[in-house]
Amino acid sequence: MDKKNVSIVICAYNEEQTIKNVIESCHRFNPESEIVLVDDGSEDATQQIVKDLQKDIPISYIRMDENKGKSFAMVIGVENASRDIILFFDADITHIKKEHFDHLLNPIFNAEADMVLGQPSETLIDYRINPFKGLTGERAMLKKDIEPILEDIRDIRFGVETYINLYFQAHGKKLKYCVLEGLTHPTKYEKTTPVKATMEFISEGQEIAFTLLKNYDLITKRIESSFNSQNEKVKDKIKQLHSELNENIQSLLKNGKKE
Repeated sequence: MDKKNVSIVICAYNEEQTIKNVIESCHRFNPESEIVLVDDGSEDATQQIVKDLQKDIPISYIRMDENKGKSFAMVIGVENASRDIILFFDADITHIKKEHFDHLLNPIFNAEADMVLGQPSETLIDYRINPFKGLTGERAMLKKDIEPILEDIRDIRFGVETYINLYFQAHGKKLKYCVLEGLTHPTKYEKTTPVKATMEFISEGQEIAFTLLKNYDLITKRIESSFNSQNEKVKDKIKQLHSELNENIQSLLKNGKKE
């Protein structure tokens, strides 16, 4: 397989500062790939910037009349993608290099992984030690593997990455993590006011917690699939992991209510 089989899905909401560079970089390093840009109801200059770029770069541009949320935009992107491999790429990142795409796509091309998750090295938390590194926006997978859950993830907003990860792991899919050296992802505190950034973090945390709660069956399958036998020791470990997971979920919900 080669990059002719890749659809790069970019979901953007008010990213006028970075969207031009992201699109140009995706095209420059992957000229044979399809670019699908989902504009999630942006109110800034995103639409005009994309239209100007379309004069020189083939872009499948889908504009939403109103902001529907990240998961909805991702689903629209997949539905409008025509290639066999989906590469999700954030619209607000900088310092993009060719090697970043290679790290994300080569394991899919070589059948080394079913989904590759790439973590920008330049962000608030070092992704090498970040317990939530699986919530990255840079990820590649086969389109056929995500299509069965498009309706499940359409309206879960920031719980989308959690659900996708659980689904893939519960079905025995192989995940690969990689650090995208030099790639910069801004924090919410760099993009908006401290108060608004804090509120957004709380909201996202609650959505992730609710996603975990609503999909407990996937969590159970994920835990069980990580073991090769079903002896008493394994069952005790599963119960322990369930208990720890419940504590984490309740903590997320409790912190959100306090704020």
